[in-house]
Amino acid sequence: MLRVNDVYSSGDISYRILKIYPYQLVVIQLHDDTVFPKVLNRDEFVAQIEDFELSLIADPYFDVEFIEPEKGSVYQIKRDENYALIADLVQHTHFYVPKIRAVLIKDIQQKFGTSKQTIYRLLRRYWQEGQTPNALLPKYYNSGAKGQKRVAKDNKLGRKREFSTGEGAIITHEIEEMFHKAIIKFMLTEKTHTQRYAYRKFQSQYRSLYPNVEETEIPSFRQFQYFYKREYDQATQVKARTRSIEYNKDIKALRSTVNTNVLGPGARYEIDATIADIYLVSNTDRYMIIGRPTIYFVIDVFSRMITGFYVGLENASYVTSMRALYMAFTDKIEFCNQFGISINSGDWPSVGLPDAILADRGELLGHQIENLEKSFAIRIENTPPFRGDLKPVVESRFKLIQAQFKPFAEGIVLSVKERKKGGKDSRLDATLNLQEFQKIILLSVLQYNRTHHLTTYDREPDMPVNLPLVPLDLWNWGIQNRTGKLRSAPDISLYIALLPRKKATLSDKGIKLFRLIYTCAEFFTASWLHRKGSVNRPKALEVAYDPSDANKIYVFYEGNSLKFWEAKLSDHSREFQDHSFWEVWQKTKELSKTAKEQDLRSNIAKSDLEDAIEAIIKQASLEKTKDTRTIKEKVSNIKANREHSQKKERRKYSNNLAQQFYEKEKPSISPVKHNIIPMPSDKAQSHDETLDDLKLKYPHYDELSLYDDNDDSEE
Repeated sequence: MLRVNDVYSSGDISYRILKIYPYQLVVIQLHDDTVFPKVLNRDEFVAQIEDFELSLIADPYFDVEFIEPEKGSVYQIKRDENYALIADLVQHTHFYVPKIRAVLIKDIQQKFGTSKQTIYRLLRRYWQEGQTPNALLPKYYNSGAKGQKRVAKDNKLGRKREFSTGEGAIITHEIEEMFHKAIIKFMLTEKTHTQRYAYRKFQSQYRSLYPNVEETEIPSFRQFQYFYKREYDQATQVKARTRSIEYNKDIKALRSTVNTNVLGPGARYEIDATIADIYLVSNTDRYMIIGRPTIYFVIDVFSRMITGFYVGLENASYVTSMRALYMAFTDKIEFCNQFGISINSGDWPSVGLPDAILADRGELLGHQIENLEKSFAIRIENTPPFRGDLKPVVESRFKLIQAQFKPFAEGIVLSVKERKKGGKDSRLDATLNLQEFQKIILLSVLQYNRTHHLTTYDREPDMPVNLPLVPLDLWNWGIQNRTGKLRSAPDISLYIALLPRKKATLSDKGIKLFRLIYTCAEFFTASWLHRKGSVNRPKALEVAYDPSDANKIYVFYEGNSLKFWEAKLSDHSREFQDHSFWEVWQKTKELSKTAKEQDLRSNIAKSDLEDAIEAIIKQASLEKTKDTRTIKEKVSNIKANREHSQKKERRKYSNNLAQQFYEKEKPSISPVKHNIIPMPSDKAQSHDETLDDLKLKYPHYDELSLYDDNDDSEE
């Protein structure tokens, strides 16, 4: 179907349809300054289209009708004046008839006093460019060769100087190259030097190359600035002068929203951690400041519901993130009961495994998280380093939740500006303990999930208008109306799968992890603990451990399986009973430090002993004279020599022992005189004591009697 203003092309020639009659068409050829409208046979025109000799093309002047000049501007006034000049002619029914057109043109000349050439020029523009008044707008956009580079020949471009002396420099190709180098080195960098600084560097370089040039003839700052703006667009400037991390995170244009990539609840969870802006005290002593806690949030992207969290003193790591994820996957009723808060399953319905988890690169990266991926088919997505903006949902919740307690709590972290103004050290105001802070976060999360209005949430097309933009309502609507992504899993299997894993060695004492020994009944049944070299047992097994409980570990006895044995702490490691692994690591670190210090002392003592032994041996070697006896003479009397030395050693020992007894039983001499009644003495008894009397007097008499008192050979 033919339409007025349609443009058809035949080779290099294009036509615009100006008017349609039952058997005729009025057209005008485009891109020709000498043509007038002409009449064509309609059937012949259609036949050429059917024979592919003519084809419909895009209107080359389609953008003219979108121009909207400012009201009262010269642009608008010129357009209206031009249209008023030819309005009677273009509105005439038979404008295409040459004789009628000639009469109308004469009338216009007489009425407005304008030339025939001006009328013809405006008529052709009106017909060729779409038969709208905007076709008669002045072509200001063609003035000045916009976007084209000016080339100076003999005179400097731009206006002449009014206040400065001299003519100024002509910007040649060589000067432009110097501009480029100065801009690239000092402007298009992350150091963010100013334009004035870069220009001064250019001046210094210019003076070095042209030492005789007058100062007034050095290219001016305005010339440098104009070149910078002309050659480097704003996007290039911003990107080059901003750190890539900051540019991607805070400046780069956003192309979409997070909701476009999720189908419903559980499609993607985001997890992240932050250090809370508050100082806490110990649960047992409110005067003991323990620092700032770590907060983990797990949030469903579709509904913005906080599905799980962790608040504690451990640093952000895989272990703490697993505790937050375990809470996100399981029922929260029992957890809330620990804080005296009663809820039902409908108050916090996020129970189950999501389809994907988006986290920082450091925490959910490595072989440990593969257990979760392989066993439960959860896709783990990691953001690049320093790209917190790729987790916008969870990042924004930290500020929102902390705003609930900041106005009321003591010990809030002050900003740098507040501290500079002489503010009090906020650490000294710490009042809340960890358990109380955990309860505050729990209450804040429950209130957020139930009632927080998501004012910036981008609604899906099929969401009803009466659906409140509240996390709990969005979650329930998504579960009912979208594809469910949550999957169930046994709590114990999920708990074991989330625990960190490590290789543990196996010996006849048990399985060893972090220097601790564990055993279980299955080890004895499998005869793995028999103390014999021929026992066939694996050298190492993979185990899972809960960092908060060192009393037991879980041994995976089959490869690529979650089947496990529960092993308990052995008596060999009873020293660490009821410890956490954090305490174990700290204690073993101190034990290792003590052992190292003792090793140092032992080595010093051993070195001293070796020196003493060597000195004795050296002295003995010096005292040993040359023996001229034969070998037979030297070795023939070894037995007799031994007996002689043995008797001598016994005598020496007997004398030393008797002296010890004498010193022990010797009466003490007192300076005070007493009346002593002498007892009758039995001289015979003193010289002829019986064997029993000697045993009573000398408990080691049996040993003394072993020596031969008649042997006086040494004397």
